[in-house]
Amino acid sequence: MRLADEFKAIELGDPRLNRRAVLLAERLGQKPSASIPNACQSWAETAAAYRFLRNQEVSWDKVLAPHWQASQVRMAQHKVVLCIQDTTELDYNGQAIAGLGPLSFEAQRGLYLHPTYVVSAEREPLGVFNAWTWARQFKGEDGKRSGLCESSRWIESYERIAESGQQLPDTRHVCIGDRESDMLELMLKARDLGYPADYLVRSQHNRVLPGGAKLWDQVMAQTPIGRIRFMLPAGRGRKSRMVEQDIRLQRLSLKDKSQGHIEVTCLIASEVSAPEGTKPVQWRLLSNREASTLEQASELIDWYRARWEIELFFLILKEGCRVERLQLSDKDRLESALAIYMVIAWRINRLMRLGRTVPELDAALVFEPDEWRAAFILNKKPVPKKSALKNSQPVVS
Repeated sequence: MRLADEFKAIELGDPRLNRRAVLLAERLGQKPSASIPNACQSWAETAAAYRFLRNQEVSWDKVLAPHWQASQVRMAQHKVVLCIQDTTELDYNGQAIAGLGPLSFEAQRGLYLHPTYVVSAEREPLGVFNAWTWARQFKGEDGKRSGLCESSRWIESYERIAESGQQLPDTRHVCIGDRESDMLELMLKARDLGYPADYLVRSQHNRVLPGGAKLWDQVMAQTPIGRIRFMLPAGRGRKSRMVEQDIRLQRLSLKDKSQGHIEVTCLIASEVSAPEGTKPVQWRLLSNREASTLEQASELIDWYRARWEIELFFLILKEGCRVERLQLSDKDRLESALAIYMVIAWRINRLMRLGRTVPELDAALVFEPDEWRAAFILNKKPVPKKSALKNSQPVVS
């Protein structure tokens, strides 16, 4: 799983550009937190890197294409893959980069990034399967923005996942999203395509049902089918703790815009006996999949809990790769660089997961010789002559 392998099938129309892409990815991957000049080994390499990023034949989709192909090969090896969508802001405020737009605060300048991050049901990172970047338009005199409807990215990403589901019929694809993805249009798209990919979204809207009742009230009126327990990991200022939730679920119909109906399963997991001073963990989930047993409900919850993996990916991209410090002159060059860094962030996350799950893995399978030797040097340990570093902490730390 060397970084160069993710780019070896790149096709930019010129063998020299292809080689430069692989070399630049290797340099940035070796020093992900360094600036481009500091990651390169000479001024000539630095100049070539900037020429590469401004080349008209180089675009973010062409750069990511070989990684998408490699990701799909990995996906085909699993019975279930979780395709997690989300949007994050990239803040470049104060930098002279042409083509940026406002962020959540109108005075901020930056880009929005919406990837589909794929993991296995066991949370093994499989790749960045799809990604969109855009600059939000500035408000007009009427206080409104023109340009694309940002919610369309969720629908378009589902369509890409559905295409993959059709190409890999033996691998169940599950599209997972947080509250932003609770859109009737996404559910309609899935229904109209025949559900080549399932969806599992966190409910944001307490919709009115055909009979007049409210969705959440209807499900909460059901008797719990059982209780589950799991360890909630630390994050966002909270400590890890054990969580117990009562599970309620119901198969019901939602109205669509043409006065028809969409059949969905609504699952509500409500924490019981939450520690004093903490907010109880409650998830309201919607899925096209039928579920009637505690085992089926637990599977859906396990899949939704994997949504945290994309938050970890964003953290690595911003803090580990420091992509918000990139100093490039325009949006197109920035997007091409981001494409490379997304693959690097995926690889870092994959290595972290391997380090936790298979610490005895032979380092030569995932690192170049100089890389695993450097790990021992940095940890002030003797460098072994062979890479069979079983039970050695530096292997994939």
